[in-house]
Amino acid sequence: MSNFKLDFSEINYQAGRIAIVHARFNEPLIHMMIEGAQAKLAELSVPQESIELFNVAGAYELPLAAQQVAKSGKFDAIIAIGVVIKGDTPHFDFVSTESSAGLMRVSLDEELPIIFGILTTNTEAQAEERANPRKMNKGGEAAATAIEMINLKQSLKG
Repeated sequence: MSNFKLDFSEINYQAGRIAIVHARFNEPLIHMMIEGAQAKLAELSVPQESIELFNVAGAYELPLAAQQVAKSGKFDAIIAIGVVIKGDTPHFDFVSTESSAGLMRVSLDEELPIIFGILTTNTEAQAEERANPRKMNKGGEAAATAIEMINLKQSLKG
């Protein structure tokens, strides 16, 4: 495990609406990720009414859901949250690869920050450590990244 930690101390929320599109599969871990994301957004002074949640069955469905949310034109960034834990079959490889590629394609096609908040781990213990807001807090990291990307995009509008 890497000890590298992103520094988001200079990020300030200015404006924008954020969608959190999340899977329901691995629900306890998903709830931790959402909790971490919402806590970080609150810490960055994002008003609760500027955040909307959408859910789908699993990580594989996240790209299409993110695309539909993006096409609504109501949001300045989307945080995609999912948890994919490696098992004994190639299912992990298909889901993690396709969900990642799909989210990037939607982000580039829609010119909208779509933050990759999908945990892809070898074990449930690794996923729990990363999802837990009191440990690695990858949900909070995704939320801070969303604000950073909104600010970047707004600063370039000229």
